[in-house]
Amino acid sequence: MGIAVFILAGLLVHCVFLVSIFDIYFSSPLVHGMTPQQTPLPPPAKRLVLFVADGLRADSLYELNSNGTPQAPYLRGILENNGSWGISHTRVPTESRPGHVALIAGFYEDVSAVAKGWKENPVEFDSVFNESKYTWSWGSPDILPMFAKGATGDHVYTFCYTAESEDFGAQDAAKLDTWVFDHVKSFFNSSRSNQTLFSALHEDKVVLFLHLLGIDTNGHAHRPNSREYKENIRKVDEGIKEIVLMIENFYGNDGKTAFILTSDHGMTDWGSHGAGHPSETLTPLIVWGAGVNYPQKVTSQFFEDNFLKEWKLEDLKRLDVNQADIAPLMASLIGVPFPVNSVGTLPLEYLNNSAHFKAESIFTNAVQILEQFKVKMSQKKKTTLSFLFTPFKPLSDSEQINFLKKTRLYIQQQKYDEAVSLCKTLINLALEGLSYYHTYDRLFLGLSIAMGFVGWTTYVILVIIKTHTNLTKTVQTNNKETTALFYGFAFVGMIIAFFLLIQTCPWTYYVYCLLPVPVWYAVVRELPVIQDLAANFLSLHIGQSIGFILVCALGIEILVFSFFYRSTLTIGLLVFAGWPLVTQLWVQAKTTALIWTLLCVLLAIFPLMPVVGREPNISLVVVTGLLTLLISCFSLTSLCKSKNKYRNNEDLKIHFCQVLSIALSTYVVSSTHNSLKNKQGLPVLNQIISWMTLVSSSVLPLLSPTFLFQRLFSILLSLMSTYLLLSTGYEALFPLVLSGLMFVWINMEQEALQHYGLSLKQKLAVFNFACATDITQFRQLHLDDVRRSFFFVFFIVAAFFGTGNIASVNSFDPASVYCFLTVFSPFMMGSLLVLKVVIPFVLVSCAFEAVQVTTQLSSKSLFLIVLVISDIMALHFFFLVKDYGSWLDIGTSISHYVLVMSLTIFMMLMNGLAQLLTTKRLELPKRTKHHST
Repeated sequence: MGIAVFILAGLLVHCVFLVSIFDIYFSSPLVHGMTPQQTPLPPPAKRLVLFVADGLRADSLYELNSNGTPQAPYLRGILENNGSWGISHTRVPTESRPGHVALIAGFYEDVSAVAKGWKENPVEFDSVFNESKYTWSWGSPDILPMFAKGATGDHVYTFCYTAESEDFGAQDAAKLDTWVFDHVKSFFNSSRSNQTLFSALHEDKVVLFLHLLGIDTNGHAHRPNSREYKENIRKVDEGIKEIVLMIENFYGNDGKTAFILTSDHGMTDWGSHGAGHPSETLTPLIVWGAGVNYPQKVTSQFFEDNFLKEWKLEDLKRLDVNQADIAPLMASLIGVPFPVNSVGTLPLEYLNNSAHFKAESIFTNAVQILEQFKVKMSQKKKTTLSFLFTPFKPLSDSEQINFLKKTRLYIQQQKYDEAVSLCKTLINLALEGLSYYHTYDRLFLGLSIAMGFVGWTTYVILVIIKTHTNLTKTVQTNNKETTALFYGFAFVGMIIAFFLLIQTCPWTYYVYCLLPVPVWYAVVRELPVIQDLAANFLSLHIGQSIGFILVCALGIEILVFSFFYRSTLTIGLLVFAGWPLVTQLWVQAKTTALIWTLLCVLLAIFPLMPVVGREPNISLVVVTGLLTLLISCFSLTSLCKSKNKYRNNEDLKIHFCQVLSIALSTYVVSSTHNSLKNKQGLPVLNQIISWMTLVSSSVLPLLSPTFLFQRLFSILLSLMSTYLLLSTGYEALFPLVLSGLMFVWINMEQEALQHYGLSLKQKLAVFNFACATDITQFRQLHLDDVRRSFFFVFFIVAAFFGTGNIASVNSFDPASVYCFLTVFSPFMMGSLLVLKVVIPFVLVSCAFEAVQVTTQLSSKSLFLIVLVISDIMALHFFFLVKDYGSWLDIGTSISHYVLVMSLTIFMMLMNGLAQLLTTKRLELPKRTKHHST
């Protein structure tokens, strides 16, 4: 198999493994074809006003100020005198889109929906807005359009400000909320002179939705504990008070309006969200008005958190709900059908109505969820062979009829408490059944993927042993045996395909189930190699072999552990620091070994530091810029003084451009953050310089000489100028220390080569990347090369987790991109944050490329070992993925697997990028000199 075919096959296999996780664990839970269910009794409210304060934490709203006054006096008065309150528990991912879908449609989107876009609907869904007679909404262009687009007919109206208004660097983001309040007021005023609108507003089943984004924007820009965030809460409180009074007056205080205030997600102390930290998942819920219970006094109530005491709300009953429960609550209050995909349970304690109404409402809720269960079951039954189908026993057809008959009888006999209790049992069983059928194929698909994984890893190990070591002799293949083997595997593939076809499985199932067939065919074809290897293995010293395997296993376990505990990287780096002592390398290279030890210890400090973005420190970024400037100036002067015959003036000019770029980046970071601090926005000149630096950083290294250290130093300077612009604190120092260690690593590997007598020591100063591809000089793999590959994977993981656990969505800090843009643009901001993560990767990959060529190894051989290490890690995480337990655990387990798989795919691409950056050189057109004769 050629290298290009092998890399393509590897990319394909890994992409399948990566995508499979979403099919197996996180496919969309939605089913279609249910009949809408509606409570038969008249509702208490004619209209509902929903206020969603985006990014508002529960504690930020409920806690008292240091002087004992409430943050939001009006809302505090409501929950103490007029309505019911509690905490709405959101789910991961704590982002605006899934949060609003849970609130308004009553179901939790699959995790992958975040990647499918904020504005578009990855799947069509029903919502309270869709079921209403009219919905008018005001707020962000990122949220409102998706509910209008999903609605049938023309009855959901949206009024949005421009996307450019969502500026993190603006003077005050509270103006976004003021915009909403002002437009709602002018809308109601204009209706008095517009008879059509006036009569529409007086219809039943009307929803008014106010999306208030200011709190979220201020939280990102200034953190939730800032004066701006708290001031915004106060403004929202005042705005809600004005709107409520205006609406009550407009309808002549008819007592037919219900009000709900909640939030889509919270926010961490460092101004981000997306993961499962309690500060992100606990949001406030205050409900008052028509059909809502008044505050209920209690003498004692128990919750695991101690918030009640902090908030001085011990004597008022706290009614907690899941975020999806708010959708059925809204539907019940205004008497619209429950959204057909809702999985929320109606929180009856919020309702101030007759026991009969409550029983009928929860019965409607139960039937609506049971409808989804029936559709899901019939779908699964249709696509599974009858002798293989295992139904969900607690809800067989007879059990369903029994439940419904019993409940209806209880309601007729006015035994409402028994009816409610039975309905809650039915809802829980139906939700369990939905989950059962949703995960029906999980084991079967999981085993297919695991078989593919094991087969692929085995094949890569065989390729390494066969082509890059002397462990096996060349074995002649028997053509007859190979043909028989091919037909055997083809037959197995056909049986699997037929089996899937008669069950009308989705096309992705064919990919997952058929992938192991060619992979294992490739493994079994190498049977002679396996036999030869087994014979060789038995002749080796058993103790040594087992020892080697145990050391490898321990190394991989340390890498896996580092995903959960960053401090593991510190331990690993301290072990690396002692490597020259253990292997006696320090005897032959004392200075290099000493610098190696020092830099390992220095790098080991970073994983112990707090996650990036939590404590911005711009002065540290400026100091790093000046330090980089000092190092580059020192290198520039040494280059000028050197009598190097390879040096020319063009190289000096490029080096000077890079030094200038570092100086500009340092200035831009400092001035931009000062400007934003003074609320003057992002200066246009700074923005232009930032984008120009970003573009030039990918080109300038290609113009520099291809001598080893000159090219690597050029890559460092170019990437460093971009990294400085994306830094907000101590992480700016990270690539500098990492690069220092990489430079020493290249030298240390030369010493190791000489130590093991594998090769003569080369002169690295004059080593040229462009001339390093002489195939005749490549040597076979040695046991020490496994250690080299492990070092690379370890450094890649350290590059990733060194400055923070990026496996958690919430550690991304928007402040990192403020030199480039401050207007909210999720994909542009995401791309820049990914670039920030990639820069240390590139530095490690380029150093690894240098290690490969200077140790006379083909890039394929070492890379294959790296592939094996990362695939074994990925298999670990595949089995650790879960979709139950705390949402923090679920979010972490997905992101760990996705990260390792992405790393593997990424390292394949990085390998190519590192070769390009180190070996290729762009020549500038030279001016021709005219000689006078």
